[in-house]
Amino acid sequence: MKKLTEHPLIIGHRGASGYLPEHTLASYELAINLGVDYIEPDIVMSKDGILIARHENEISETTNIAEKPEFAHLKTTKIIDGEIKIGWFTEDLTLAELKTLKAKERIPDLRPQSAKYDDHFPICTLPEIINLVASKNQELGKIDKNIGICIEVKHPSYFASIGLSLLEPLLTTLSNIKNTHLPIIIECFEMSFLQSLKNLSQITEITNFPLVQLINDIGKPYDFIVNHDSRTYQDLITPQELTKISNYAQGISVHKNLVVPRDIHGKLLTPTSLINDAHNLNLQVYSWTFRNENVFLPLDFQNQPKLEYKLFFELGIDGVFTDFPDYVI
Repeated sequence: MKKLTEHPLIIGHRGASGYLPEHTLASYELAINLGVDYIEPDIVMSKDGILIARHENEISETTNIAEKPEFAHLKTTKIIDGEIKIGWFTEDLTLAELKTLKAKERIPDLRPQSAKYDDHFPICTLPEIINLVASKNQELGKIDKNIGICIEVKHPSYFASIGLSLLEPLLTTLSNIKNTHLPIIIECFEMSFLQSLKNLSQITEITNFPLVQLINDIGKPYDFIVNHDSRTYQDLITPQELTKISNYAQGISVHKNLVVPRDIHGKLLTPTSLINDAHNLNLQVYSWTFRNENVFLPLDFQNQPKLEYKLFFELGIDGVFTDFPDYVI
């Protein structure tokens, strides 16, 4: 098996989201302090076209907007990537309005240690995240190995359909940092968005960053639905489809179950050949999401989250997305 990195990358999933509310500057900074190689912000957009960090554009689960009477009239129902969502959406608020909100823990029953920090931290923008990481690199004296940012672009087809394309603001932001030596990875579930970035990279250096195809263990990318493409995520992990991915991406980022499946009881099954198949095409393989709570761990590793990292490292994984960076071996 060909290893593509000397050591697997540790990627702070939404920051150090096991300890602090996700997608806040405090969470990202804690992840950096705990030793990650990259932090991972999910990017959506405000009404006035600003890229902000939220896991979803529906924000009732991760902010205190439901407690704000001035925004009560904005509660609505939308169809996002084919799913009915009820709540408040980033594209209906300006950045100034979003800045009046405070983040809260998404799963407080599982993470009371993080929920203690509800209503402490504001929503942040992608430029603010970039400034934080650049500042931390300087503070920590990073020279040869700067901490980087793994940007996940969320719902690009949906945002484009409402006249808020994520592509142009992302390109503008990247053009402003291309000479800072800040490592950047761009990932997305939608293949067409990554292919657009690849095509643009052939005519400009602005998008000359590694691209990573996200692959879930169920369903299909939303752009496949829009384009009436019959392929599913399961199809994308075949050697034939991985070869196509290698034409525009440098890696894949996959649900853990695609590397080591589980049975209906949550017990681990025999690992698949996915890592080997991808490495044979010079594709790096990252996996998500590594969490400490038993509800997320396989039966084999209850109360032993470090053993899950050990298994994936032995299988040759190139990087892990973790909510608890200090637990990575």
